[in-house]
Amino acid sequence: MDRPRDGRLALLLLLLGHMITALEVPLDLPQPPTITHQSPKEYIVDPRENIVIHCEAKGKPHPSFSWTRNGTHFDIDKDPKVTMKPHSGTLVIDVIGGEKADAYEGVYQCTAHNQLGSALSNHITIRQSRSPLWSKERFSPIVVQEGQSLVLHCRPPAGLPPPIVFWMDNNFQRLPQSRRVSQGLNGDLYFSNVLMEDSRNNYICYARFPHTQTIQQKQPITVHVIDLDSLNDTMADYFNDTDLFSDKPVGERAPVFLVPSGSLSSQMVLRGEVLELECIADGLPTPAVSWTKLSGEIPAHRASLMNFNKTLRISDVSEADAGEYRCTAGNRLGSVHHTIRVSVKAAPYWISAPRNLVLAPLETGVITCRARGHPKPHIQWSMNGLPIEDAPKDPSRTVEDDSIIFSEVQTGSSAVYQCNASNPHGYLLANAFVNVLAEPPRVLTAPNKVYQVIENRPALLECLSFGSPVPVVTWFKDSRSSMLEGDPYVFHKNGTLEIHVSQAANGGKYTCVARNNLGISENHVYLEVKEPTRILRPPEYRVVQTNRDVLFECKVKHDPSLIPSTSWLKDGGELPEDDRFRPQLDSLTITGVTESDAGTYTCVTHTSLDQDTASARLTVVGQPDAPTDLELTDPGARSVQLTWTPGDEHNSAIKKFLIQYEDGLHQSGVWHNLTEVPGTKTTAHLKLSPYVHYSFRVLALNGVGYSWPSLPSRQYRTNPAAPDENPSEVKGHGTEHNNLVITWKPLTGLQANGPGLQYTVLWRQHGVEKDWTSVSVANVSKFVVSGTPTFVPYEVMVRAQNAYGPGPEPVTVIGHSGEDFPSAAPGLVQVVVLNSTLAEVHWEHVPLRAVRGRLQGYKVHYRRERSLHQHNSHHGEQRSESFGPNRTRGKLPDLHPFSVYSLHVTAFNSRGEGPASATQRFETPEGVPGVPSFFRVSASDLDSLTLEWAPPHERNGRLTGYTLRYQTVNSSHDLGLLDEMDLLSNQSSVTLHNLHHSTRYKFYFSAKTQQGSGPALTEEAVTILHRAMVSPQVDIATQGWFIGLMSAIALLILILLIVCFIKRNKGGKYPVKEKEDAHGDPEVQPMKEDDIMFGEYSEEDRKPLRVSRTPSSGTVPRDGSEDSLVEYADSGDTQFNEDGSFIGQYSGRSGPPSPVINSLV
Repeated sequence: MDRPRDGRLALLLLLLGHMITALEVPLDLPQPPTITHQSPKEYIVDPRENIVIHCEAKGKPHPSFSWTRNGTHFDIDKDPKVTMKPHSGTLVIDVIGGEKADAYEGVYQCTAHNQLGSALSNHITIRQSRSPLWSKERFSPIVVQEGQSLVLHCRPPAGLPPPIVFWMDNNFQRLPQSRRVSQGLNGDLYFSNVLMEDSRNNYICYARFPHTQTIQQKQPITVHVIDLDSLNDTMADYFNDTDLFSDKPVGERAPVFLVPSGSLSSQMVLRGEVLELECIADGLPTPAVSWTKLSGEIPAHRASLMNFNKTLRISDVSEADAGEYRCTAGNRLGSVHHTIRVSVKAAPYWISAPRNLVLAPLETGVITCRARGHPKPHIQWSMNGLPIEDAPKDPSRTVEDDSIIFSEVQTGSSAVYQCNASNPHGYLLANAFVNVLAEPPRVLTAPNKVYQVIENRPALLECLSFGSPVPVVTWFKDSRSSMLEGDPYVFHKNGTLEIHVSQAANGGKYTCVARNNLGISENHVYLEVKEPTRILRPPEYRVVQTNRDVLFECKVKHDPSLIPSTSWLKDGGELPEDDRFRPQLDSLTITGVTESDAGTYTCVTHTSLDQDTASARLTVVGQPDAPTDLELTDPGARSVQLTWTPGDEHNSAIKKFLIQYEDGLHQSGVWHNLTEVPGTKTTAHLKLSPYVHYSFRVLALNGVGYSWPSLPSRQYRTNPAAPDENPSEVKGHGTEHNNLVITWKPLTGLQANGPGLQYTVLWRQHGVEKDWTSVSVANVSKFVVSGTPTFVPYEVMVRAQNAYGPGPEPVTVIGHSGEDFPSAAPGLVQVVVLNSTLAEVHWEHVPLRAVRGRLQGYKVHYRRERSLHQHNSHHGEQRSESFGPNRTRGKLPDLHPFSVYSLHVTAFNSRGEGPASATQRFETPEGVPGVPSFFRVSASDLDSLTLEWAPPHERNGRLTGYTLRYQTVNSSHDLGLLDEMDLLSNQSSVTLHNLHHSTRYKFYFSAKTQQGSGPALTEEAVTILHRAMVSPQVDIATQGWFIGLMSAIALLILILLIVCFIKRNKGGKYPVKEKEDAHGDPEVQPMKEDDIMFGEYSEEDRKPLRVSRTPSSGTVPRDGSEDSLVEYADSGDTQFNEDGSFIGQYSGRSGPPSPVINSLV
C-alpha cells in the first residue's frame, strides 16, 4: 500500500467518499481510455478464415493501441500478415493467403492508452478449430446371444471444440432408440438387452464438428444376434462340435449398471454450467430408471429427464445443487442403486465490479472490486497495466483489500486501475478510471423532450447531467415558483424524477436544474398522461362444430391521440397462414373450422405506450368416429354379448350407443334399431329372436350427432322355434249383408321364429254355436266367411304356427257379420217452425230389427221449394242434416224467411240409408228484408237533392216501406243531427228540399217489412254553391273569340320579324345583333331562309301563346322593349339568324325552354 491506514480511518473515508455508478463522461472532455469491445477469452478460429481479434476503446485524447502475445510485446509491424484497423486496436491476421492459423495460437492482450492512463483487455486465448479424421480400423462382426447386454463404442477423435456424436445407418437414417437402446453421454450405444431384430451390418457412429461444419464417420459395425441353438451350431463348426455356450438360454435377470460402475461416484460442476448425470443399466426385462436427491429436492424448474430417464440434466447450476443424487434401475426381478456425489465449484463472479470515478480536485472517492467464487478469488490491483506495487506513488491513494480509497485528489491523479479476481477455475479483469476534472454542470437529456405515459402508471422524467463536482438536480413544474418535493415525487440519484402513479393533473411542463459550485444548467421536458388502452368486450369461450364459422370479438377503448393496432395469437404464436383466418379491426373470424383450429386465441391490442390482452378458448366438436372392434361373446339360444371400442369423441362426450341389426335371412340389406345403451358402456347383452341371421353394427351419438355406423359384426344365427306370439289387430266385420271378413296384422319374418309360417283362423256365432270352425291359410292377412246371417256377433281367433309348432293360445275377439240397408223409415215426423230462419224436426226411432246393422244416425233431407212473395219463386237446392242414433229431433238452421220448404227423414247404418219418411211441408214467417238493390243521388241543386233506389232482391216478406235517415257532415267530418223520414213501398225516388247550399250530406237507406228494417245502404252528396256551376263546361280553345285573338297576336309577331329582317339587310343594327357581336357566342348558329316556315293553321295555334318565364335574375323584362330582347340574348340557349333577328326560343337563364314557334298565320 502507498499509505497504510488503520481500519477506522479507512471506514471513515469510505463513509465520507461518494461513488458515481454507470458514469458516462462526455467525449468532448478529457478522460482515460475505456475498453468498449473485445473478443471472448476463449476464441476458437476457423483455419479457413482470417483471424480477427477485436479491441475497441474510447477516450480523450483518442487512445492508441498495443498488443502482447504470450506475455511479450507483439510487434505487428514486423509481420506482414498482421494489420491493425485504423482508429482501432482490432487485429486482422491474414491466414487465407497460405499462412497456417496454428502459427498464431497463443494468449493475446490489448492495451489502449492515452496521456491520462492505460486500459487492458482480457487475456484472449486463440486456438485453431480441429476436426481430425477417424483412424482407419476394421471391426470384426460382433456375435451376441439374444437377451444379453451390448455396448458399441464410438470413441470419436478429439476435436476443438468437441464433436457432436450420433448413430445412423449407411442411408443416413438415425437408428431408433428406446428405453432398451440408447446413446450415452460419451457417444457409445448401449443395449440393455438385445433382440433378434437388432442384427444389422450398418451401425455407424458419426461425429459432427460444429465449428467447421464437417462430419466424420466411423467404420460400420456389424452385429449378429442369434439364439442359443444357432449359436452353438455356428461355434461347433469351428471348434469340433464343442458347445461353447450354456445349454440354457439367457433368462430374465435383475438390473446391473453399465454406466457408471460401482455404487458410488463423484462429479464436479461449475456454477452456472449444466450438470448432466447418467445411469444406464443392463437387465431383462428392460429396467426403468428413476432419480432422487438424498440431501434435498431436485429443482423442478431447472431439471429435466432425458434419454428415456437415463440422464438427469440441471441447467444454470448453483451452490444449492451440490449433494448426493441417487439413480435407481428396476424391473420385476429387482432393483439396483447408484449414488453420485456432486460438488459445485465456481469461477469468480462479480458482486460489485469496479466503476469509473470522476472527482473534482480535493474530493474523495472509492473504487470497489468485489467478487465471489469457490475457492475464494484472489484480488490483484494494477494501475495503467502495472501492478499497484510498481505504480508511481500517490499520497491521495490507499489500497484496502478489494477497495482503493482516494482522498483530496489533485489534478494529474487521473489513471486507469485494473482489478483481477482469480481462482483455479477462471478470472475476472475489469478497468475503472479515476478522472480528476473541474467542470460546470451540463444537462445531457435532450431539450423539450416529450414523455408520454399511461394513466396510473409510473412516469420517469430524465435529467441526466454531468459536472464535476457532481451537480445537484432539482425539479420544478410549470413555473419556477416552488421546487418539487415529497409525494407523489421520487428523486433518483441520477437526476431522474419519478411519479409513481401518473394522473391527468400531473401532465405539463417540467424544468430540471443542475447546480454545482462552478455553475448552473437547466432543461425543460413535457409530460403527457394518456388514457389506458382497454379491451371492453373480450373474446368469449366458443364451442363450434367442424365446418362451421366462429367469430371472436375484441372491442377496444383507447386514448384518442394514440393509434391502436390489434393482432391475434393462437396458443401464444402467430395465426396460421390460412385464408380461413380473417382478422379485422375488432374481431377475428375463422371460416370452415377444423379440429386443428382448437386452441387459445388471444387478442393483443397495443399502442406505442401500452397494450392489453384477452384470451378465449375455442373447442371444436364434431361427430364421433364410428366404433370399432365389434366382438360377439357368451352365445345363447336367444342372446349374445356384444362389445366394441368407441371412436374418437371429438371433444363432445358420447351420450349413447345405438345398436342395429340386419336379418340376412329375411331382409338382407335393411338395418333395424335393436337397443340403446348409455355412452359410458361399451358392452350390451342382446336379446334375440329364433330363426334370424343377425349382423350387428353400432352408432355413437354425441352433442353434434350420430357417427357413421361401425363395420358389421360377424353373422350370428339363431335356431328355429315355434312362434312366441300370434297376429295382432284381429278384427271381424262384414262387407256384404251375408259375409264375415276376418283380418289381422301378419307376423314379420323376425316374429315367425321358423319356416312354414301359417295362420289358423277360427270362428263361431256368439251364443249360438259351441264348436269352432277353422281353416289354415298362409301368406295372407284376411279370410272371408260367406253365407252368414245379417249382422250377428261372431267369436273370432287367429293362431300362428310354423314347422316347429303352434304359437300360444290366441285371444278371442267379437266381430259382426255384414249389415244391410235399414228396412223401415222413421215415423211420426213433425216440423215446428221456431222463427223465420230456424225450424225443428221431430221423429220416432226405427225399430231395432229394421235397422239390420249398427244404427249410425238419422238424416233430414230438406229443400226450399219457393218464396211466398209473388216476385220470387225460384227453387233451392237439396240440403241435409245428420243427427246421432239416439236423437229423435233436430234443428234446421239458415232457412230463408217467407218461404215454403219440404223434408223427409231416413235412418242409416254403415251400409247406407233406409227408406224415406213421408214428405212434410212447412212455411217460414216473414223476416227483415235485405239491402236495397241500389241507392244513389241522381240530381243536386242549391238546396235540394234527388235520390233513387230499387227494392231488395231478398224481400223476405211483404215490403211495408222504406226508411231514409240523413245528416250533415262538416269539413272536419263531424256529423250533424240525424233526420228521418218514412217512404212508401211503391216509391222509387224522392227529392229533399230546403237543404243548405254547398253542404255535404250522408244518407242511410233501408227497406222494411212487418218484422222491421233490414240493413241500410249509405251514400254521400253535396249541394252546389252556384247555379252556374251546373252549366255545361266549354273548351275555351274551341271558342271563336279565342281563335281570333290568337291569330291577331301571331300576325303582330310576324310583322315584327319582317321589320327586323328588312333593317338587317339595310345594314342597320338591331340591339340583339349588338349583343351578339359583343359576346361572340360560338354556339350561335346562323339560320337559313329555308328554315323559316310558314305553316298552315293548326290545333296548336288554338292554344294560348306561351311566353318566356322570368329570367333567373328575378327581373321581369319590359314589354315590347328592345332591351328585353337584348336581355334574353345573354342566355346561352338563345339563337339568332344572320341579321340578329330572334328565331328561336327565349327564356330565363335557368328556366326550362318554351316551345319554338314554328307555325305562324
